[in-house]
Amino acid sequence: MATAEVKSNPNEAWGSRIGLILAMAGNAVGLGNFLRFPGQAAANGGGSFMIPYFIAFILLGIPLMWIEWAIGRNGGRYRKGHLPGMFAAIWKHPAAKYLGAIGLLIPLVVLSYYTVLMSWTLAWTWFSITGDYWGLTTQEQMSAYLTSYQVIGDGSSHDFWVPFLFFFLSLGSTIWILSRGIESGIEKLAKIGMPILFLFAVILAVRVMFLGSGENGVSPVAGLQFIYQPDFSRMDDPKVWLAAAGQIFFTLSVGMGTLQTYASYLSKKDDIALSGIATASTNETAEVVLGGSIAIPAAVAFFGVAGAMQVAQSGSFNLGFVSMPLVFQSMPFGQVFGAMWFGLLFFAGITSSVAMATPIVAFYREEFGYKRETVSWVVGLVALCFGLLSIFWFEYGFLWEWDYWAGTFGLAVVAFIEVVLFMWVFKPENAWHSIHQGADIRIPSIYKFIMTYVTPLYLGIILVWWGATEALPFLRLEGGKGAGGQIPEGGEIYVHASRLLLLAILAFFLVMIRIAWKRNGYDDRVGFREVEDTPLGVAPGKEMV
Repeated sequence: MATAEVKSNPNEAWGSRIGLILAMAGNAVGLGNFLRFPGQAAANGGGSFMIPYFIAFILLGIPLMWIEWAIGRNGGRYRKGHLPGMFAAIWKHPAAKYLGAIGLLIPLVVLSYYTVLMSWTLAWTWFSITGDYWGLTTQEQMSAYLTSYQVIGDGSSHDFWVPFLFFFLSLGSTIWILSRGIESGIEKLAKIGMPILFLFAVILAVRVMFLGSGENGVSPVAGLQFIYQPDFSRMDDPKVWLAAAGQIFFTLSVGMGTLQTYASYLSKKDDIALSGIATASTNETAEVVLGGSIAIPAAVAFFGVAGAMQVAQSGSFNLGFVSMPLVFQSMPFGQVFGAMWFGLLFFAGITSSVAMATPIVAFYREEFGYKRETVSWVVGLVALCFGLLSIFWFEYGFLWEWDYWAGTFGLAVVAFIEVVLFMWVFKPENAWHSIHQGADIRIPSIYKFIMTYVTPLYLGIILVWWGATEALPFLRLEGGKGAGGQIPEGGEIYVHASRLLLLAILAFFLVMIRIAWKRNGYDDRVGFREVEDTPLGVAPGKEMV
């Protein structure tokens, strides 16, 4: 895999193919694999959920993975590691770059609240090691323990400063790794963090299978049967299909703008067909095989099938932060296994969080010439400010509003735009050829049809359905509910503030894109000048192995 170097970007390089795949997988493998997936599967009927889930993976996940790798690598031909530049490289129209603004908005917003969620896993790792929650043996007690951490001012279990300490540590470590560059920072983290994550996950999955039958007389095997036994009873429920598609977006990190940035550091001699499917397969192994073999079987053994579903439906993180600590307290060496569980969640979170800042870093480095270290820490400062808002106003649904509009609905919007641009504006023949440049495998031709017609149609239906059944009701606060559920009294102002801030961030990036294009003298109708056939920043003659 040939690579090359640009003096202005000496750190922008993948050192090896395995490093690239692990980094791409680290971007995809996150909290959604081990927390959101078990919760979604349990809340939507187990086997009833898995059928539309795998259909969405085949028709949405895999095609989007290839499309985003190809869009990213094509952008790298013009030194564009951000969606405004990548879209402009595909569609020579003045509007293209502005469509890409959402690809800067989403990763910055998600980074801001995602590091807050990630900080919970770091805190619970410490609480497991110290046995801080030991003695809390009911769901009510553990729920109160979690609420005390989440809601500032509720000091029933945690001091005021504790959530801020773990947030600062989580965000600080993320930005420090990001500032180190591609090979020395992100790739090194992936090579260390991903093996540890998989090791902890395998140990926990094996340990859960030996829990034995709980008080309900149900074994962990019943949890596996609940997930993997086909169940057609809820196949006619659109909510299950939408939940499955939403999980695919979230788990693969498609529509985020991060995979494209990682792929922009590849040349057209590099394989993306095999690497793309390897990344998707690694993610699914982490999610379905390991993520589905820990939390749900443990909860089923402890609470029974009905009880596990009730826990999953009671809150997005209750399965991981409420039920699992109860399970750990019931087993020998529970503090060690608890630290492993929350430790693997932290590694899953940090490998994803470093990826979220890369599109913004790429934009300011490539268009304004700023140093990576400077941009990284400025992005970190902005994420710090926004993250503090998510902490202070968590009880009012601020975080969940951002999670829905940027981290769920926004992903589908970006995915729809990029599929239309790449498969219809760029043309199917060009797209298919681009994906296969340097490929080590030949993708089945049926996928050309799927990516051209089925995937955009599927995405269009999802957007219309989400818009009608969720987005509009949430936007109108019908029934006093926002994206995070029932809004507490006086909370509407915080919901509106979160939305106005999203619009302000989007407007800021639109202005910055305009300034960048004028500053660099780009002609939208002509396009960019193609650089040498090398990715950004790797020395000529260096081989990626």
